[in-house]
Amino acid sequence: MLGGGVIGLACAYYLLQAGAKVRVLEQGRPGGGSSHGNCGTITPSHAPPLNAPGTLGKALRWMLRRDAPLYVNPRPDFARLQWLLGFARRRNPRDFWRAAEARAAILERSGALLQRLVADDRLDCEYARAGTLYVFRDARAFAQEQAHLDALARLGIAVERKRGDEVQALEPALKPGVAGGILHPDDAHLRPDRYVAELARRVRELGGAIEEGARVEGFAFGGERIAAVRTSRGDFAGERVVLALGAWSPLTARSLDLRLPMQPGKGYSITYTRPERVPRMPLVLRERSVCVTAWSSGYRLGSTMEFSGYDATLNRVRLDALRRGAAEYLHEPEGAQVLEEWWGWRPMSVDEVPIVGPSTRWKNLLLATGHGMLGVSMAAATGELVAALAGGNDPALDPLPYAPARFGL
Repeated sequence: MLGGGVIGLACAYYLLQAGAKVRVLEQGRPGGGSSHGNCGTITPSHAPPLNAPGTLGKALRWMLRRDAPLYVNPRPDFARLQWLLGFARRRNPRDFWRAAEARAAILERSGALLQRLVADDRLDCEYARAGTLYVFRDARAFAQEQAHLDALARLGIAVERKRGDEVQALEPALKPGVAGGILHPDDAHLRPDRYVAELARRVRELGGAIEEGARVEGFAFGGERIAAVRTSRGDFAGERVVLALGAWSPLTARSLDLRLPMQPGKGYSITYTRPERVPRMPLVLRERSVCVTAWSSGYRLGSTMEFSGYDATLNRVRLDALRRGAAEYLHEPEGAQVLEEWWGWRPMSVDEVPIVGPSTRWKNLLLATGHGMLGVSMAAATGELVAALAGGNDPALDPLPYAPARFGL
């Protein structure tokens, strides 16, 4: 298993449950990448992809605003340009609905599996199924959400439209002046760093090995098979190799002569001690694209999407935008103490559908990557699917929409 983030560990867990022997190779520590600092929301409500009508034009208008919710760095970058052109070509009803239906299926399956996993394996990760509330302060922006509501209805995902006064009654942490809201009652949330730590614990308890500090440096081949993985901690061999390296996947895949159509989408968060007046459920402050999640152990502002390639700097302009956005909506937008300022790369596939399944190039390679902003939400079903495909069993999900073969991989 290459990668010890939420996807890699979920794959390891379900492979172990199926009777496989598993060794996870992680370049840092388990869950140290984008699994660590996200808002921890479990969101079937995010089934419709970003690539909806109007998204591309909005991104172009925001390109020169470094604090925009969706920011594309104008610096020349051929790989990013190629990805953006592929993304733009899919801005049509056929590709939109193909992606939406695939995402809805894996999100629904994963949500059900996660709820059972947390209960049956007693994962201490502050899981709760409280829903998610989108909040609007602009009446026109609220009215424009009808297409989103229609898409969710078509996909069979529960959604409730709320008047401004109903939203204020649901959520006293909000300042007056709410125009309306959209409640997603079937969404859930958890503390993502604790969830990944608990998955790592269960992988070890089930007999799996996790090699930390094992950076992938290359491969040895035998015909159409990967004979060994070369790492900073030595060579490792196995009957099968699962590539679950998140945003690092395209870089490692080049050594396998695979060109994954992915870009890193940078997200940010700030974690605080809990303020006195915290939201009762996760919020999305819609006009500012700020996500707010509270747990008993802390409080987090997060979100935003930045396409700047593999830029490894923390952009304080974007952290400040999170703070300003929260201050517009909440009585107490920040906690008394900042515990962490964070950024992470999300693995964004060009069609916004994860790339999961056997490679057409290497007979013993499976891919499990490209989950975008929904890695935590999709992890359990991804792990189940990988375990079924590795074992030659019939999967619960139709594997075709996620297959690497759609990109010739």
